[in-house]
Amino acid sequence: MPRDKKESPEPFAVALRLLARRPYSVAELRRALERRFPENPAVAAAIARLRELRYLDDKKFAEQYASSLARNKSFGRYRTRRELKAKLVNYKFIEPALEQAYKETDERRLLLRALDKKVRTMRLPVTPARLASLCQSLLRRGFRADDIMKSIRSRPELRTIAEGVEIETEDGKDEG
Repeated sequence: MPRDKKESPEPFAVALRLLARRPYSVAELRRALERRFPENPAVAAAIARLRELRYLDDKKFAEQYASSLARNKSFGRYRTRRELKAKLVNYKFIEPALEQAYKETDERRLLLRALDKKVRTMRLPVTPARLASLCQSLLRRGFRADDIMKSIRSRPELRTIAEGVEIETEDGKDEG
């Protein structure tokens, strides 16, 4: 059925279609609607109505998204925090969501699983440059630098090389 080009859909209808595809945080959906309907007061009314109907809830969204990233993507706490911020989740819901997600999922086990996967695909011999690359990739996944180095040093095949490698964290400090 062809859509009538003269009739523009209401912000509420568009919001429902967007939410049918995937969950959104309140601010993320507001931004999407304001882009599509600039300076339209119906956007605020649509957001308010969706919150009233509990289709939009930052707390629930943050908990579910953090849990999903931890379980399915094996992201560490720092990466999950960055992803929640990128989704414009209200800051007061981020830390509680992280606490819950990493209470359910052991971050150390996620790190070891990611390390095992990376080591299996590494080309031999393991050089200091390849080891540094491995550390950087695990940092990007959101794991703490000291946890990464402890895990690497616990692996006999990586221990001797890891002794001389220092990795640079996001804040510019060397650890290792």
